[in-house]
Formats: sequence, structure tokens, C-alpha cells
Amino acid sequence: MTTTMTKVPAGQTRGDFAHGFGVEILYPGLTLTSDDSGIGPIGRIDRAQVQPGHLIGMHPHKDDEILTYIRGGEMLHRDTMGNEKKLDTTQFMMMNAGHTFQHEELMLGERPIKALQIFLRPSISDLEPKVQFHEFAEEESIDSWRLIAGPRTAPLIVRSDVRVFDARLSGHVQLRLPVSDEGRNMLLYVYSGKIAFEDEVFTEGESVFLTNSDRRLRALSEADVVLFTFDPEAEFYRGGMFSGNQRRPSQARAS
Repeated sequence: MTTTMTKVPAGQTRGDFAHGFGVEILYPGLTLTSDDSGIGPIGRIDRAQVQPGHLIGMHPHKDDEILTYIRGGEMLHRDTMGNEKKLDTTQFMMMNAGHTFQHEELMLGERPIKALQIFLRPSISDLEPKVQFHEFAEEESIDSWRLIAGPRTAPLIVRSDVRVFDARLSGHVQLRLPVSDEGRNMLLYVYSGKIAFEDEVFTEGESVFLTNSDRRLRALSEADVVLFTFDPEAEFYRGGMFSGNQRRPSQARAS
């Protein structure tokens, strides 16, 4: 089978990272597909920085599977299912929004909160809403892949065939992509630092899309990366409120 590698540029920034609220929004499909702003079960990736004291008020989600992944600071989560939980660099959350769900986030502490909010796609619509929390033993997984989310047995369950890993690369090391996930499509997102595949360099906010790959990535500096793997033939629902297809009808072919 043919191996491909495609560079995905960083998303568009809204707001101001230095004051209040800033978010860089990546729709990976805008680079990779002709008819979908997402790619398979990956709908959207938000890289945010929010100042302490800022409240993101109660707002709805529908048919989104939302992973909250904090890399600095802490926030208080509240939702319409009665949960109230502090999230930080070891306490992660998955909101399986399903057919009806709302939540809000209050930024805590004295330093900016730096986080990813990752909008994944369920296999079908109108599922039951639920919220999951998982406390990891360490903030980072040094030079090895850590499974964060996936179907069935992952620490945080996603209701579609997508797995999410992370790794902290220390210095100039090489790390092979997960052997168990060979044959699946992969999207590698660079949260911070600089990495390379062969002669292609990827920096903060950029991604690389890979098919049928057994490559090793090489760190050019200390780097945090997030890896998504998925079955390109698996079903997913692309009508989610945030994770769904954002292309205008004139841009997308009928489906």
C-alpha cells in the first residue's frame, strides 16, 4: 500500500493570546479533503490560552466527543449533568455530548491556562450524554506514547474508532510511531517545540497526516506532540455542533 505524508499548516487565531482569551482553531480537512473540514473522526482542534478569572459561560454541544487536555494552569468545569471538577495537567476530561449537553469553564489560579480542546466525532448521532474524568500519574509521558483516549478500554472512552496518544520528546531523540497502530491513518499534531519526519520540519501548531507509515519522528528540540490514529473505513457522524463539517454547501460535494 502507498505511504503518504502531508503537511497541515497551523490553524487560524482568534482573540489575543496575551490578553483575555486566544484560540488557534485547526480544521485539518481544509488541507486534506475536498468535502469536509475534518478528517475522518477528527473534527477540530483548538489550541487555547486563557487568562485566570476568565469565565467561558454555559454553552451547548451536540454530537461532539470533546477531550480537554491541559498543558498549563487549571480550570473549574461545571455541566448540566451535575459535575463540578477541577481540571489540570494530570486531570483530563472527555465530554461525550450526545443529544443534549451544556457546560462552562472558569479559569483558576494566577497564570494563564494553556490547553487543547479536541472535538472528535461519534460514530452515530443522538447518543446518551456522559462525562468522564481520568487522573494520570504524571504530567508527561517522556519519550514514549501514552494512550489518552480511544474506544472501549482507553482511559477516556470515545464513541468512534479513533485513538489519541501523547508524548513529551526530550531533546534530540527519535520515536517510532506506535507499532500496534500500523495500517491506520495518523494525524500528528505538534503542540510545542519542533520535530522532523525525514527532511520535513514541523513546528508549533502544525501537523502531519500519514497513511500506512512506520516512520520515526525526530525531535529537533524538546517537544510535546499529540497523535491521532483511526481506521479510514470506520463510520463517523459529521453533523456535530463543533466537530461537524464546516464547509459551505458550495464548497462540498453532495453526500
